[in-house]
Amino acid sequence: QVQLVESGGGLVQAGGSLRLSCAASVHIFRGYAMAWFRQAPGKERECVAAISWSGGSIYYTDSVKGRFTISRDNAKNTVYLQLNSLKPEDTAVYYCAALTRSSYSTKEDEYDYWGQGTQVTVSS
Repeated sequence: QVQLVESGGGLVQAGGSLRLSCAASVHIFRGYAMAWFRQAPGKERECVAAISWSGGSIYYTDSVKGRFTISRDNAKNTVYLQLNSLKPEDTAVYYCAALTRSSYSTKEDEYDYWGQGTQVTVSS
């Protein structure tokens, strides 16, 4: 069964940090690009960060550059998102997604598998 399971969300004060993890079933991780999307209330879902299978190509949306770091451990079938210097506008549900090719995309409709989401709330 296809599974992506996120963890690590929570409530944090502005300026704080969180580390999100996404554990994947082996057959949907091997060879696949991965991404983190987020959706805030009343807003469209956006791609926050994406990483190729090799980890050699990485994307960040402008609003998180220098604050968030995406990484992956292919031996553990896990992708991470380190969130530093958090701001109230980072509050959203964060989703992990897998794309059945090695190069990433920033378009949500290209992703084949999705996790259930984890809530990140940043208080001011």
